[in-house]
Amino acid sequence: MKKETIGIISCTREIEKEGKIFLELAKKRDVNLILINLSEKFNIKSFKRKIEKCDIIYCSIWDNFSVGLTKTIEEWDKKIFESSSSYYSTEDKWMFYVKCKEHKIPVPDTILLSENINNAKRELKEFGRWPVVLKRISGTMGEYVEKAKNPGEAEIIIRKFWKKGSEKLPLIAQEFIKSPSYRVTLVGNKIVQTVLKRNNAGWKATGVYAKKFEHFEMDKRLKTMIKKLTKFLDIKICGVDMLKKEGRWLLLEVNGQPALDFFEEEREKLVGATLDFLIKSIRKDN
Repeated sequence: MKKETIGIISCTREIEKEGKIFLELAKKRDVNLILINLSEKFNIKSFKRKIEKCDIIYCSIWDNFSVGLTKTIEEWDKKIFESSSSYYSTEDKWMFYVKCKEHKIPVPDTILLSENINNAKRELKEFGRWPVVLKRISGTMGEYVEKAKNPGEAEIIIRKFWKKGSEKLPLIAQEFIKSPSYRVTLVGNKIVQTVLKRNNAGWKATGVYAKKFEHFEMDKRLKTMIKKLTKFLDIKICGVDMLKKEGRWLLLEVNGQPALDFFEEEREKLVGATLDFLIKSIRKDN
């Protein structure tokens, strides 16, 4: 019987950190694994040859370039996680907020700001949540995320974002919630890890800003919220970030291609769960 072949699209950093674990565990599971490093000089013909050898592909990075490649792979009729549509279900923070509200999942109060600065100032005044967190609607690893204490600070931040980004990309304003960040990692809609992320030096605790990690126990309400989320969200391998406001869970965002290295001793378990899900997906389609 022909061995299943899994392609892992990554960059140098991820391949150095987890590539060896993926290769070792794939060997134990008797499947072929092809590591595709996007840090190398890109050649579409070489890339296509590698993709054609794969039964399924997992892209471990999520940015505009990899989304373009995902669409290309889908055009070649190859199955890939995550799908290009899932990018817009999660990385567009405004649409994610809209989806959660539609499905009655608690989220921080949020508004979409006008691209006209005077209108945006009026919208913030009507919103009336101070301090307020200003963000680009697309994920930026916290680079375009800042807190404003008043309308004057908000205007400065908005103008800075527009100038720094060279164009007026859409922004949202979100109520500020003083809370650690709680992460639940899902693989194939199954919970495989919980992480309480803290940053004692500042207010940001998501992304690259968290400094301390520990596990936390999920209560029944959070489990129900996660289960509800997986029913409408087009994503299978992800990290769900939550905050707590007055003891109530609020869903902040969902990140595709989640970090697997919060706890070094658990990394192999999470890589194994990812591989098992991909293998199961191949066999389900055959």
